[in-house]
Amino acid sequence: MDATRSALIVPIPEAEPAVAKHRDRLDLAAAWGVPAHVTVLYPFLPAAELDEHVLATLKRIVAGVPAFFLTLDGIDWFGDRTVWLSPNPAEPFRRLTAEVVAHFPGYLPYGGAFDEVVPHLTIGEGHPVEELTAAGEAILPYLPIHARVDAVRLITGREEPGGSWLTRAVFPLG
Repeated sequence: MDATRSALIVPIPEAEPAVAKHRDRLDLAAAWGVPAHVTVLYPFLPAAELDEHVLATLKRIVAGVPAFFLTLDGIDWFGDRTVWLSPNPAEPFRRLTAEVVAHFPGYLPYGGAFDEVVPHLTIGEGHPVEELTAAGEAILPYLPIHARVDAVRLITGREEPGGSWLTRAVFPLG
């Protein structure tokens, strides 16, 4: 059975100068080639199920949300395990997630592990709190980071050492 999965993300290339070297050490997704991003939905369909109907549905959903500007303006935490940047506004990300889940109800954000989905750009997770704290503090001088969000990217890959995630499709926002 093919273990290739998919995710919907919003890459934030403007954040790369601030976060890249920290993500390279502290975020496994960076090692898989996943850029600095805010997740819309993960996990999504197995890659083998991404047919033309799915792609057309995603295109229609994403086009229904207007492009917008965001500011990454603060460091926050999930417990003492994950340090992240908070996007402002967060509501367009919540709307995108809700719309995709409404059309694909079998795929809940993070597998349904959390009661509330908080849009965020991960800096690092699962490392000693001292390393995560140092990374967050090193990023503070770069804030705020401003970006225009105009597309959602569908990526596919494997969650394994040496895995590589690649762009399958890009869907423009309205």
